[in-house]
Amino acid sequence: MLFNLLAPLADQFILFNLFNSLTFRAGGAVVTALVVAFLFGPKIIGWLRQQQPEGQPIREDGPQSHFKKAGTPTMGGFLILLAIIVSTLLWADLTNGYVWAVLLITVGFGAIGFADDYQKLTRSKSKGIPARVRLLAEIIVAGVATLWIMHLTPSPLDTSLALPFVKNFLIELSWFFVPFAIFVIVGASNSVNLTDGLDGLAIVPVMIAATCFALIAYVTGNVVFSNYLLIFAVPGAGELAVFCGALVGAGLGFLWFNAPPAMVFMGDTGSLSMGGALGGIAVVTKHELVLAIIGGLFVLETVSVIVQVGSYKLTGKRVFRMAPLHHHFEQKGWAEPTIVIRFWIIATVLALIGLATLKLR
Repeated sequence: MLFNLLAPLADQFILFNLFNSLTFRAGGAVVTALVVAFLFGPKIIGWLRQQQPEGQPIREDGPQSHFKKAGTPTMGGFLILLAIIVSTLLWADLTNGYVWAVLLITVGFGAIGFADDYQKLTRSKSKGIPARVRLLAEIIVAGVATLWIMHLTPSPLDTSLALPFVKNFLIELSWFFVPFAIFVIVGASNSVNLTDGLDGLAIVPVMIAATCFALIAYVTGNVVFSNYLLIFAVPGAGELAVFCGALVGAGLGFLWFNAPPAMVFMGDTGSLSMGGALGGIAVVTKHELVLAIIGGLFVLETVSVIVQVGSYKLTGKRVFRMAPLHHHFEQKGWAEPTIVIRFWIIATVLALIGLATLKLR
């Protein structure tokens, strides 16, 4: 909004020329989201405590250490969503269709997560809405957003897949791009959701991934940088750097309240929306496969669940003591802070490897 209102006045007021700078607005989005989280966090958490006197339901078959967290409210993802939306609307170019498409994914998946969290609370159980219903809703939201993104993206990028480490090469998927993009968005959303099991475990890797994609969006939307790096330019994609900034700021603000011992959990409201947003940004910037590297921690957590379920159904034996993977290390006796910090380190290393794909072509 500030860009649309003030950037046209740059000729009259030279200071307003700052709003033409994408990096300035991305930085402003970080700070604004952080301030919104700090201002509204205590009030929202207080309200959630009033509405949830018993807190988030704890899995009966989960690690015993989690029962000491009983009474901690969930749905803290609402704070993240509020900070992202306010900051993005304030600093982004509101005529940019990609911004609205990613906001659709973020809010849509956040609403699905909210419904899931609400069901868990009203039933006082760790399971929310039926998995098939949730998955169908996610596919619908991701499908609408994908078609919108395809409409905004110039040909042949609109239906093609770019490969990391390879220059000037596209795989034409035609209409198969639609289910592929849906898979990326829904998969990213649920991968973050599976990772969200310990205080601070999911939010920091999300911020790391968002920071990486802020850079990717910036260079992808800039013809000069994209030509230099030999990646495909997507006109208008750079504006998503502002959204990524808002996501980082919202994550920092939430982490203030989620740091051990957590005052609030993000719940599916936060994890589904943030994961879906990362998937949507990857689709816009044509870095879907790079997301699997940068978000490799989320992939590992998801694969651990798939392996665990598959092994048990086929052989009756479990590969891990408990899935997702972070629970396995809990059962081995690792302290929660040890698991969280080591997983942060893994996420950082994978993010650096993912960023290396921008140059290694």
